[in-house]
Amino acid sequence: MLWNTLLLAMRAIRRNLMRSFLTILGVVIGVAAVITMVTLGNGATRSVSAQIASMGSNLLMVRPGQRFGPGSEAAPNFKLADVEAVRSQIGAAVAVAPVVSSAVTAVNQSRNWSTVVTGSSNDYFSAGNWELTAGRSFSESEERAGKAVCVIGNTVRDKLFGQQSAVGAEIRIKQFACEVIGQLKSKGQSAMGSDQDDIVVMPLRTVQRRLSGSQDVNMIMVSAGSGASIDSIKAELERLLRERRKIGDNEEDNFRVMDTRQIAETLTGTTRILTMLLGAVAAVSLLVGGIGIMNIMLVSVTERTREIGIRLAIGALEREVLLQFLIEAVVLSSLGGVIGIALAAAASVVLSGVMNIAYVFDPSINLISFLFSAAIGVVFGYFPARRAAQLDPIEALRHE
Repeated sequence: MLWNTLLLAMRAIRRNLMRSFLTILGVVIGVAAVITMVTLGNGATRSVSAQIASMGSNLLMVRPGQRFGPGSEAAPNFKLADVEAVRSQIGAAVAVAPVVSSAVTAVNQSRNWSTVVTGSSNDYFSAGNWELTAGRSFSESEERAGKAVCVIGNTVRDKLFGQQSAVGAEIRIKQFACEVIGQLKSKGQSAMGSDQDDIVVMPLRTVQRRLSGSQDVNMIMVSAGSGASIDSIKAELERLLRERRKIGDNEEDNFRVMDTRQIAETLTGTTRILTMLLGAVAAVSLLVGGIGIMNIMLVSVTERTREIGIRLAIGALEREVLLQFLIEAVVLSSLGGVIGIALAAAASVVLSGVMNIAYVFDPSINLISFLFSAAIGVVFGYFPARRAAQLDPIEALRHE
């Protein structure tokens, strides 16, 4: 009986193919939109997590001031003695890198490029998960003497040297020449939207003497060993720096310690909320599609009133007529769900490539969307099916 009812439903759908397609179009668009939005949101979340991980694992960044923007400049910068204190007293820290940054214009022959020079030590490369594709890092004598040597990022290499190797060449920074001794492996865009490869790294003393003109340190990067407790290291750092900066018990810190885990949780949490919001907005079109199915099914009942009357007159039960129209509505909505899933898969792959984010296939959202589309058929198809089943056979046979 169920098989015969399904065949009758398929036959009714085939009779009006164009109308059936337009009927399920709302469901197709709804399912495709929900799956695409969720898939792209998951891909964006994974990309953000990967970008933050590229900054360094178990990384803490200590900056003067309590907040970004106005007011943070009033806090005093760190000194090299603070860096040495962190290195000697925080036992779980495997790399402690002082950082001084300065915006400059780098020049090579007729080419020039505005970039950022970062003064630091070799610990900067290990703390920030930087790898060299060519050349070497700083020697101890170069760091100690403040030699004019540098390691450049991929963007700086492309802008000043094209595709040629820059190792052994010289670039001019302000009034002095700097020998390129290494090239960094590309990291791409950061989670904040900046280009991580647009960087020139020099020994700390070189930048302090030739660019900043002071012994101040703008930031301290602290990398913890694997298995170490980031929270305990953060607490030790805060306690040590409060003591060194002579901050009273009732006074607020004049520095902030940022944890890459917190940054990751904040950004991924934001992308998840946006994904849920976009998915909810897209799901509204599923309801619109369900209303379209109910509308067409009511039209279909009116058109087939005489057919329904004949079936009831020759002995068909009300529940059989109800089941026939209900199955027809479910088949329509389920077919829309299948087409929507296929369309969403193609759209997600294309858009992931265009947006340069990871494509993350989520079987759960595909299954939920399909089941929801089938449920739409049941909910919005029940009223027309019930109306068909309750027709009076005599009145139905008189209908023209």
